[in-house]
Amino acid sequence: MRMTIGYITIGLLLPLCLFFWIGTNKEYQSVLTFNEALSATIDVEQSFPSQTSFLVDKNGDRFSQGSSELRYYAEEDQIPDFLKDIIIYSEDRNFYDHIGFDAGAIIRAVVKNLVFTHIQQGGSTITQQLARNLYLTQEKTYNRKLTELVYSYELEQSLTKDEILQGYFNIIYFSNGVYGIRAASLYYFQQELEELSYAQLAFLAAIPNNPGKYDPIDHFDAAKERQERLIDLMVAENKIQKDEGHKIKAEKISLDIYESIDLYPDYAVYVEHELMKLIALTEGYAKKIQQADSDDEANRIQKALNERTNQVLQSGVTIHTALDPVLQRRNIQAVQNNLPYEGVEGASVIIRNATREIVSVAGGKDYQKYNFNRSFQAVRQPGSAIKPLLVYGPYIEHTQPALSQIVDASSYCQEAYCPENYGGANYNDVTLSTAFFLSLNTPAIRLLERTGVEEAHQYLTPFAFKHVEKRDETLASAVGGFTYGMTPLEMTDAYTSFIDGTYTRSHAIVNVTDDQGNILYEWPKEPVTIWSPQTTSKLRDLLSQAALRGTGKPAYVNKPYVGIKTGTTNQYFDYWTIGLTDEFTTGVWVGHDLPQSMEKIEYNRPAHAIWREIMQ
Repeated sequence: MRMTIGYITIGLLLPLCLFFWIGTNKEYQSVLTFNEALSATIDVEQSFPSQTSFLVDKNGDRFSQGSSELRYYAEEDQIPDFLKDIIIYSEDRNFYDHIGFDAGAIIRAVVKNLVFTHIQQGGSTITQQLARNLYLTQEKTYNRKLTELVYSYELEQSLTKDEILQGYFNIIYFSNGVYGIRAASLYYFQQELEELSYAQLAFLAAIPNNPGKYDPIDHFDAAKERQERLIDLMVAENKIQKDEGHKIKAEKISLDIYESIDLYPDYAVYVEHELMKLIALTEGYAKKIQQADSDDEANRIQKALNERTNQVLQSGVTIHTALDPVLQRRNIQAVQNNLPYEGVEGASVIIRNATREIVSVAGGKDYQKYNFNRSFQAVRQPGSAIKPLLVYGPYIEHTQPALSQIVDASSYCQEAYCPENYGGANYNDVTLSTAFFLSLNTPAIRLLERTGVEEAHQYLTPFAFKHVEKRDETLASAVGGFTYGMTPLEMTDAYTSFIDGTYTRSHAIVNVTDDQGNILYEWPKEPVTIWSPQTTSKLRDLLSQAALRGTGKPAYVNKPYVGIKTGTTNQYFDYWTIGLTDEFTTGVWVGHDLPQSMEKIEYNRPAHAIWREIMQ
């Protein structure tokens, strides 16, 4: 009986032993893999956190931040010794002796935590706090704590104590979206660290222990009380004399809160979008995406580009832009003033002719940051606004006709395609000039036929029309019939070719510099000739006539030169007014986000009114 029980026991234990052996071996291998991966992640450079990037206008004034957080980097010699002493004695008095964690403090914390059902006390060193903020989360679990200890030990092997302390001061949270001691100094006192008194330094040192409890804005008295306890600690440790401690505590703390800069969201959001394109071009992402063998590969590269853009935005760069604040305010006001209709939206773009720089962008009549920005995201049918680029420009370039040349404006039908002139009006023979300034459709289609649809579409290739496709090469494109269409920015950008016949893609970003002023990114300027001087002169003449006595007349402004072309799409879904003066090229689009008829407001000419108000 005893033998039988023994055999049964052995039989039961063998699978259990095998299970434990397999599990132990698997765990051992995973630990080796984890340690190898961990060693690869610990890098001296990673101990230095991100910094806030800023967008500046044409005058060099800041108007937006790259993130809602405020981060400034402090060099080791910028951090006062008094501040280091406060943090070390209050947070981790054995900092210079331990290997990343303090075993005694951990044991005391564990004993205390056993009294409760969840973690109450952490016993964290400065190194652990740095590791947690760099690599981990703030959740209070034993699993996270154990991982934190390993990271802390690895940090101690990779960095000096001074580097760890510097990393800590640059990453620790000071409430109100402020990270790092230098950012805290600028946010709460609008002074550099070197300019702060001992009282102010001790006040800042009080915050990180519990940023919610010691928030200087909402809980000033609590922060002041902790500041005084820290000063008493410095006296007890013989870092300052008792009399000096009394003087420091008696010093009045007056906050001078830094106001976050977040102006002109329409423009700022476009700049961030453009920054990604600039990085993609400069660092080769654009070419890799274009050459990707599959959608999955393209998506993977795009994801890497998104991460790289965020990395740049968190590196403390300054993005120098062409923003003109005066024009930006005027632009936004013009859109708001002239669109009182429910559900009707608008977008507009202003480009400076001399530099081809985007100086103003309106993404909607009440645009909120990171919402749908209609200026560069709304892809809409261009209507007759496409005619100078696709019909008249190519035709004139090929034939160099006199503007008095006669063209057939009578009704037109080819199989089932029978377009009409605006309002169904019938004409016979008209001059090229009349056909243009009245924006007649049937002459435009005949001119496209003469040039050749495919040949004419080649003239659109140099422009930034992202959504034009091969299947758009039809006669209907002469009057704006495209599969998808163009954005207001793309259309305005293309119209800059009528300035002097050359085209350089317009940009909002002038350049991007690091904190030392070194240029990191800037757009290459490679002008392409689109129209010959003769063609350019004739196109400018046609646009001028349209502004003086044609469809653009309601938008006319008194300038040395004014040229305007308008566009209205089928069923009055979209209204366009695009044109240029001697100084600026401006495009305006009006419509609903989900297309619907605006016939009731047609005679109010909202797009004309916005253009005129901007340009006058």
